[in-house]
Amino acid sequence: MKLDAAFFDTLSRLRLSMGHKSSMNLSGNRKSVQKGSSTEFSDFREYMPGDDIRRIDWNAYGRLDRFYIKEYMEEKEAVVSILIDTSASMNYGEKKKSDLAAMLAATMAYIGLGNMDRVLIYDMQRMDVPFVANGGKRAFPRLADWLEQRSFDGRADIVEALKRLPAKGPGMTIVISDFLQEDFVDQGRETVKKLLRFLDYRRQKAVFLHVLAGEELSIGMTGTRNLIDMEDKSTLRLTLDAASIRIYEKAIQEFITGFEKECAIAGAVYAVCSTEVDFYKLIFQDLRMLYDI
Repeated sequence: MKLDAAFFDTLSRLRLSMGHKSSMNLSGNRKSVQKGSSTEFSDFREYMPGDDIRRIDWNAYGRLDRFYIKEYMEEKEAVVSILIDTSASMNYGEKKKSDLAAMLAATMAYIGLGNMDRVLIYDMQRMDVPFVANGGKRAFPRLADWLEQRSFDGRADIVEALKRLPAKGPGMTIVISDFLQEDFVDQGRETVKKLLRFLDYRRQKAVFLHVLAGEELSIGMTGTRNLIDMEDKSTLRLTLDAASIRIYEKAIQEFITGFEKECAIAGAVYAVCSTEVDFYKLIFQDLRMLYDI
């Protein structure tokens, strides 16, 4: 799918909602809890020896006969970490999950760069070599090239990838995956809870974008089939009838609902991103909870 200029123009008006104030010692467009020299007024405090006398409020001195200093909010750069699942299962679907995952990563990165955030994109299978982008939108073409070079094969360990995420202060961590791994399928909500606790400890606003193919959400196949695991190549012969399809669709809905509930409890963002949903609708309607509007 080709994204046009109007799409990026609309993206430019959005800003990722971090859910907290940044405290990174970098320059950007986020309001910090530290006091600095931007033009947005924050508060008054009494003058202390060593303060810049240019910040003395002489009107307050005239009224109160005491020196007060004007404090301003300092502009800071937030860190947006995007982890993309590059395992073989992401190559599934008539409309491939891998294509949607790359587009989601590019979109979130573009919004971050547009607000002068520092964006780090991680291939989950190569966590030691992230793509680091800052300095605004001019970094986006190189970032897009990096995404195009990703190969979706082998296996990725989501839990281990998150554990290897460097501690870079408070920010937002966006995980883009189909989450079809044993830790999530077998242990379900318990795995999600552990990850949410870990990200909270790291002072991260957690965002989970659950990428699924239309064929995974609504089974259209019937009859006896040989199902092949795209990662370990094991096979399973299965007869797909109305009863087995109902069991599967109930199971995946319970999986999604459990994931969603744990995120809601923790104040994290969770969204199912289907390859069958129009991408414009997905970004501007379904994911609107991600933005400061």
